[in-house]
Amino acid sequence: MMPSFLTSLRLDNRLAEPLYRQIYLRIKDAIAQGSLAAGSRLPSVRGLASDLGVARATVESAYAQLIAEGFLQSRGQAGTYVSPQLPQLPHVQPGGVSAAPPLAAMAPDPLQPQGMLQPFQLGVPALDAFPRALWQRIVARQLRGSTVASLALPPAGGLPELREAIAHYLHLSRGISCRPEQVFLCAGYPALLDWVVETLLHAGDAVWIEDPGYPVTRPLLRAAGVRPIAVPVDEQGMDVAAGRLTAPEARLAVVTPTHQSPLGVTLSLARRMALLDWAQQRRAWILEDDYDSEFRYHGRPLPPLKSLDVQGRVLYAGTFSKTLFPALRMAYLVAPAGLTEAFARSSRLRGCGCPPLLQAGVADFIRQGHFYRHLKRMRPLYRQRREWLTQALERQLGAWLTAVPQQGGIQLLARLRDGVADAPLAAQAWQQGLAAQALSDWRIDHPAGQGLLLGFANFTRQEETERAVQGLAQLFKRLN
Repeated sequence: MMPSFLTSLRLDNRLAEPLYRQIYLRIKDAIAQGSLAAGSRLPSVRGLASDLGVARATVESAYAQLIAEGFLQSRGQAGTYVSPQLPQLPHVQPGGVSAAPPLAAMAPDPLQPQGMLQPFQLGVPALDAFPRALWQRIVARQLRGSTVASLALPPAGGLPELREAIAHYLHLSRGISCRPEQVFLCAGYPALLDWVVETLLHAGDAVWIEDPGYPVTRPLLRAAGVRPIAVPVDEQGMDVAAGRLTAPEARLAVVTPTHQSPLGVTLSLARRMALLDWAQQRRAWILEDDYDSEFRYHGRPLPPLKSLDVQGRVLYAGTFSKTLFPALRMAYLVAPAGLTEAFARSSRLRGCGCPPLLQAGVADFIRQGHFYRHLKRMRPLYRQRREWLTQALERQLGAWLTAVPQQGGIQLLARLRDGVADAPLAAQAWQQGLAAQALSDWRIDHPAGQGLLLGFANFTRQEETERAVQGLAQLFKRLN
């Protein structure tokens, strides 16, 4: 006699699951729910196939899978039985779906928005202006020219041709003299920071970070087992004297000297020399994050701190996320000559994490001159888009905020007038699909004032900018 759970079984050819899989899931469900007890005998393959109107091979496939997984036992001519020693199963709902408790919804993180672009989103270059067709041709050419050797494990520090292209670019555009062996590739800023800490520091070491500064840096350092020390930033950049007073024993300083994030100020020459002097005296290191220095649209890009480093204390970090597109997840580190071997050893343990195909594509993009031309096109474009946003803010929100002048970058800081709090505004803006960020969310210990951080790189038309600011203005009007 056929078990009752099988008499109600209806197979459906229109489902994505093949017929044998539908039978397999129904029997497995019945075992998990107790409808089929251990030791129960199942219908013969011929009998079940006849009752269900399917080929014998379909039932045989379902039984074979269940036998292989230990749910059924074949006893030859005696028939097929439910195993007396069943594997532990979660409760399974009809249809083969485990009845696991529902996962809590992940709240979106306004500091690191992902997915579709939102108005005012930070950290994303003008994706509409990236030469996608050219990039696709370069990558397709690389793919067509791949060989058996290109399928092997890639070099841990990055492809030699990309390391050479980066070294050449840095020499011409940033005044940094380095050998390709000093350039190491890794999968983005978090991986780079973790790599530096792992290679140079010990658990519990103190690290200077800017306050206010990039919010991701502090938790990354804590997760790596070191102590982030908040050093205040003023109109001259990181206050090196304050860092010396607070934690003179620090082993590393993480700075954005050319275009400080988020205030947009430049580390003064006096502070640069003081920072280099501290690092030399304390045998400490400086990690220079030169995240968007290429986008200075008034005058030439400022020279990096690395160009002043004669003692080999500065590690220079760059990324293609801001200059090309974030999905590359590709950053690079220029290690001082004296640390080249140390980073080569640690890279062999970690690997760079960047797909060789994309590395080869970026190398060709640089060597063929497209990278330089792309940066040249972006500077006036960003200047124009920043003017759109500045003008819209002045017209619609001039009574509540003031845009801070700056010489470059792809985001804008708008200082709020007295009595206006930035965090509630930013939270409301996020709920309205506007990715404005509160300056106070970027501070740690020291006051930074009230302000909104607004990205402008992906406003493709002035009218689009005006509409986004109008949405922001509605939030301000509710304050009255």
